[in-house]
Amino acid sequence: MAGPDLPILPDDDSMLSARFGREVANYFSGNPLNRLSFLRTDHDFLRAAFSHPAAGFLLMNGLNPLTKDDSHLAFVSHADVEPLTGTDPFAKTEEELIKDFDSSKTQPLVLFLGVDDRSLLPSNGTEQGTFNFKEYNGSPYFAVDVTPRGTLTDAANGIIDALKGKGLTFQDHSPRRMNLVSPEAAIYGQARALLDWNSRNPFCAQCGQRTLSVNAGTKRVCPPTDLSGGGERHDRAPCATRGTISNISFPRTDPTVIMAVTSADGQRLLLGRQKRWPAYWFSTLAGFLEPGESIEEAVRREVWEESGVRVGRVVVHSSQPWPFPASLMIGAVAQALPGAGEDIHLGHDPELESAKWFSLEEVKEALHHGTSGLGEGAPEGYKEGGLRLPPQQAIANRLMNAVVDGWGLPSKI
Repeated sequence: MAGPDLPILPDDDSMLSARFGREVANYFSGNPLNRLSFLRTDHDFLRAAFSHPAAGFLLMNGLNPLTKDDSHLAFVSHADVEPLTGTDPFAKTEEELIKDFDSSKTQPLVLFLGVDDRSLLPSNGTEQGTFNFKEYNGSPYFAVDVTPRGTLTDAANGIIDALKGKGLTFQDHSPRRMNLVSPEAAIYGQARALLDWNSRNPFCAQCGQRTLSVNAGTKRVCPPTDLSGGGERHDRAPCATRGTISNISFPRTDPTVIMAVTSADGQRLLLGRQKRWPAYWFSTLAGFLEPGESIEEAVRREVWEESGVRVGRVVVHSSQPWPFPASLMIGAVAQALPGAGEDIHLGHDPELESAKWFSLEEVKEALHHGTSGLGEGAPEGYKEGGLRLPPQQAIANRLMNAVVDGWGLPSKI
């Protein structure tokens, strides 16, 4: 399995790193692309980037990425996607796209992911030069949805068959299979989250009418007119999202807390398990933030609701984008209150089948010999009946490692 790059800034000797430790890069973070988000509305930029020989395209079929092997994505060229996207999918501005909206036609979904301005990624396999736009340069990267649907079914199937003929495959990279090398996993995570959001929101959450993807795949609008039904432009029903900024028009990210809870003396770790998990498999507790709730409050609430344990101090450790479908895992280390604060009671919220305190030594042993994904067997060296934990791609693993390594404990003088 591909492990995360830790830390993300290995040569950082800044004041903040000296005080709080170096930054941790969890799996699905560390994206090598410069997103240049302010250029997503610049159609001159998008047109030039899309058609440049250096442009790389990540194709997604049913949210599964095109890969050349278990660990690496396959980036294809402009010629490979043109049968689906046409030569210039960004020819029209947002205003023109809205004006010419036709709900009866399936539009190709093309996402601008960013520019590799540090030459960190493999090329698309073609002869290329350097893409330059004003002061920005590098290789542009896009994601294209080739899931066969609607009026684009034949074109999508043609592309899929052609690429399979080259030995490339669309592989499932769900939470049960996280084999991609870290930088490419981050790119896949970005593309997957955006494609999933677009596919889940074909209709306006305000009025229920069909929406249109704009801003290179990062915004959906509810057009006021429609050309469907014979080419005559006709008005659609009013919608409150038009002419104003609305949070239902942009991709969502769901903040989630995940916490390694230590005992009051710092010598034990609280872990829980759900009934559907493999035998002996435990993990840290986690849950969604609620409206009007701070990270610290969410940690205390979730720990108490799921385990009955009462938490005092909470410290944020690191975060992890989790594109299944759109979570931001906010990792924290928390300390239980002494005495009765450590008592486990599962009667509040029946989410967990079991919650237990484990010694740091037992957790340390499991981190060395008992980690695996949910869909995988026990690793080599594991002794049956021993504690099993999530793999190193999961932020839960990194939080447990941090506690075992003494993160947050007072320095010994």
